[in-house]
Amino acid sequence: MNLITAINQTLHEIFEAIPETSIFGEDVADPKGGVFKATVGLTDRFGSRSFNAPLAESLIVGVGIGKAAAGGRPIAEIQFADFIHPGFDQIVSEAARISYRSAGRWTCPLVIRVPFGGGIHGALYHSQSIEAFYTHVPGLKVVAPSTPADAKGLLWAAIRDPDPVMVLEPKRLYRLARGPWPEGEHVVPIGKAALRRLGDDVTIVTYGAMAHFAAEAADRLAAEGIAATVLDLRSLRPLDWPSIEAAVHRTGKVLVVHEDNGFVGFGAEIVAQIAEKAFDWLDAPLQRYTAPEVPNFPFAGGLERQVLPSTDGIVERARLLARY
Repeated sequence: MNLITAINQTLHEIFEAIPETSIFGEDVADPKGGVFKATVGLTDRFGSRSFNAPLAESLIVGVGIGKAAAGGRPIAEIQFADFIHPGFDQIVSEAARISYRSAGRWTCPLVIRVPFGGGIHGALYHSQSIEAFYTHVPGLKVVAPSTPADAKGLLWAAIRDPDPVMVLEPKRLYRLARGPWPEGEHVVPIGKAALRRLGDDVTIVTYGAMAHFAAEAADRLAAEGIAATVLDLRSLRPLDWPSIEAAVHRTGKVLVVHEDNGFVGFGAEIVAQIAEKAFDWLDAPLQRYTAPEVPNFPFAGGLERQVLPSTDGIVERARLLARY
């Protein structure tokens, strides 16, 4: 199954099992079923629990907070990560702080689904990576599945969580990433990374679309005699530090890969924590491979490929690091 089908099937499962669930956003209702078709069939099957919202992200998130406060299990879909910024205040100042400001008496079980990242020729307003903004915020959980199985498991974990959870979906993988979709009960705990490859020469720490390409890179490196560990974080906040630490201890050489800009990007936090907590285990300088410092991805395919981190780029950097 591909990633977008896995998300759609999981949403149907959740709606069937949890009557309090609803989903809303721009064009999510049938017949459109969302711009990526993630919500196809939900309106036909579950009626008004799947409905269209105005082009107003602040309203979409605000309605989600209200529905959560009233006992619902709302899922707010933001059509593209680039459009989420008008809802920033609702997410950061309201949803993320409700539990703290009420001393734990109130919760906000809101799920926010957000397609993010580049690779689809979306140019400036359809290619942004937003994880650095929201992982900065205590009280907000942020996850990023890279496989169909993890999409299912993390969505189930998110809908059951009493706190707001942002599910960042790498849209580049919607129809590219394929894999098993577990039937029946399948929950991936929030805060637990996945070990995609195991090797002793170099560690690649990544998430989202780059987890897919890092696994490809590890296979190519293996053909050269370089054994790479690939750690797919899956959960960005909370972070699975024990798994990161174990991977650092195993190889002593770490490459952090993500497609957002490097400056104050999420990888900077990973590098900082490793430097603070596991410095004595390092055998080479910590390395990052990210998008360059440009305002956003260009439209032209050739230029976009130059900007996006790639399998070739991961192989090149991991090879140099392994031989350090």
